[in-house]
Formats: sequence, structure tokens, C-alpha cells
Amino acid sequence: MKLWLSFSIGFAFLLSSSASLFTVSVYGQSTTSEVVELGSGDLLLGIPGKGALKQAEIEAWLADEKNHKPLSVTLPVGLKRAAANIVGIKENPMTRAKIELGRQLYFDTRLSKDNSVSCASCHSPAEGFGAHTQFGVGIEKQEGNRNSPISYNRILSGPQFWDGRAASLEEQAVGPIANPIEMGHTHEAVVKLLKANQGYAIQFKKIFDDGVTIDNVGKAIATFERAIVTGPAPFDYYDAVAKIEKNLGEDLEFLAEDEPELFVQYQTLKRKSAANPMSESAVRGYELFFDKKVNCAQCHSGANFSDEKYHNLGVGMDQDKPDLGRFEVTKEEKDKGAFKTPTIRNVEFSAPYMHDGSHKTLKEVVEWYNKGGLANRFLSKDVKKLNLNEQQVNDLVEFMKACSGSFPEIESGRLPE
Repeated sequence: MKLWLSFSIGFAFLLSSSASLFTVSVYGQSTTSEVVELGSGDLLLGIPGKGALKQAEIEAWLADEKNHKPLSVTLPVGLKRAAANIVGIKENPMTRAKIELGRQLYFDTRLSKDNSVSCASCHSPAEGFGAHTQFGVGIEKQEGNRNSPISYNRILSGPQFWDGRAASLEEQAVGPIANPIEMGHTHEAVVKLLKANQGYAIQFKKIFDDGVTIDNVGKAIATFERAIVTGPAPFDYYDAVAKIEKNLGEDLEFLAEDEPELFVQYQTLKRKSAANPMSESAVRGYELFFDKKVNCAQCHSGANFSDEKYHNLGVGMDQDKPDLGRFEVTKEEKDKGAFKTPTIRNVEFSAPYMHDGSHKTLKEVVEWYNKGGLANRFLSKDVKKLNLNEQQVNDLVEFMKACSGSFPEIESGRLPE
């Protein structure tokens, strides 16, 4: 019994949350740091007030040293299990001031050549942090050839874009600025523009030793994006309860007497699961998703449901000149037609799907896997015909919807004058 209890206590600990002050090590130095759970609170709500940001408001914000202390971040229930996979914050510590600067830049169309497009144009909070167009649309209504990837839960992701060509979120953040069919600007022109804007200039000077540089633009936007984290989903509570009950088995009846603290946590999880229920269809989909024969979890693995690897599903491989995806980065034959595994968290809000936006619904996506993708020389060995009936296809769709949690509240206005 103690073996199972040890596992369960550890599991319950991962599900706990905290928000307090404690001592952490940043760059080898001990400092008192605010603990913040991403996906909740006021981190993304901007500098308090209404209307365009005035210089006096920005200066008052910057004068508060609390806004410059590195944050110690935690993840919400469910995602907390992936805490060891957090990427980038050691190299680019998160502070409230840096998150706020990144928020402003993310929503500011002035970063595009004709003042028509921002990061949020293709990664909109209103469209699941993606875009409901088949391809990304840039300045002068130009279209790319790939669907817009989502910009949430990026704190758990290293290389970016469908093909992983950007080594970091910082590198990804500045790429579209200079892309002629996206934001169509130049890095030099954007740096000049930001230096000329007093509201931006004073923020960069306070936050970064070297002020306005394109690298610092990337650091600010990346920090904001790392703070965009999805909240607990019905799946998270259901899965936590199911695992505890499975591992304890008959010993569960002794839990209240032997481990009262764990019993309280278990009861809390059960109440939250009851308040955020999975439908019967979603529960059947849950069983299918993790079943070794169906094996969705082979690639959609871990707390964020992504192995962060690249796979050929056959999508678009019947074109005369197919998009070769990861191959264009690595030049390795095995990577032809391979694209990065997206998360299924909150995926119901970011249609259409696949790297080319060719699937309009989640049901179409499941049906693609059900038929075994499209045969080609480079098809992933994990893509096989599933022989699911229509009910099972629908159950998998319902399970994916049960992996949706809340998006954090975000202020999209309040930009420097």
C-alpha cells in the first residue's frame, strides 16, 4: 500500500498550486521572487487604466520595482506535470514589465510596414490564438502556404513553426516582422520606429541594458507568449482521479485513515471533476486515445499532448510540388513532408487544421488518421489504418474537446501613444 501511496502523494503534489513569495536562484544569485501561476491573475491585463498608454502611466509602472523582479512561474493543474519541460526562462527571465512590453508589441500593428498587421492578426485570442483562415494572411492580403500555428503553451516548446526552423521562441517572434508576405517590414526600420516612440523607448531602456534592439523585441514578445497558458480541462481532473483510484485499488478505502492529507486532496479532485465533467462520449474517447491499438498518445504525448517531434501524415503529399516541411530545415530524406505535432489542448477553437489548413473540422482530422493518412515513401510508421466506426470517431472528437481549459484574460488595447 505504501508504494501506491507514495506514487499518489507525488501525483497529487504535482496537481497542487501555490502563489506566494519564496527564495529561488536566478543566474546563480539568491533573490526573493514572486511565485505566479501562469494562465491566471493579472499578468496579461496590461498597465491599469483606459485608452492609449500615456508616458506618465508608463513611467509610473516602470517605477515600481516589483515589476522588474524575475518571476518564479508555476503551471496550472494538468500542465504542471510538464514543469520540467519549461523552455527559455533561464536564458530570458520573466518579469511583469517584460511581459507587459511583449503584450504591447504583440498587438501593435505599427510593427508591420503598412500598419495593418500585428502578431495577433494570425494568432488572435478571439480565434484560439491561431486564425480561422486556411493560410496566414499578411500585409496587402497576401497569403502564405501554411496554417497559422497557435501561440499558447509555448513555454513548453523549443523550436518553433511547423517545420521547427526557429530555434527558439525569441527567434520566431521577430521572423514574421521581416517576412515580405507577413508583416513586410525590416528589423532596422522597426528598431528605428520603437526608438522614436517615447513610450516604447523608456520601457526598453529600463528593461534591457542595451535598450531597443531587434533581439530585445524578440525577448519581450517571447516572454509575453510564454505567459499565455491554458487552464485546467475536464480531462485533467478526470485523469487525476482515475489514476489515483487505479493505483490504490482496494487500498483506496483506507486512504482517509492512513493518509488524511492525501484523502482531502483526492476529495478535492473528485469535486472538481464533478464540477467539470467529461461526457460519456469523451470518456470513451479517452480510453481510445490512450489505447495501444489506436495510439494517439504516441505522438500527442505528455501534459501538453505533443512530443515536439515531426511526422509525415501524408497531408499534401499528393500535390505536384508538396510542402516538404522539416526536410527544408534538415535536408534529411526521412524528414520529407514531416511537420511538428500540435497540442490538442484547446484545439477545438483553432480550426482549420493540419499544416496546410486542409481539414476544416476535428472530425475530418480523426477520419484522416482512421484511414491511415495518405501513403507515401516517408509516411510515419506510427500512422496506420485504425478501423474505427463512426461512434468511435465522434468519441475521439469529444475527448479532444474535453482537453479544453480556459484561456487567460488578455488586454489587447492599451498601446503606447
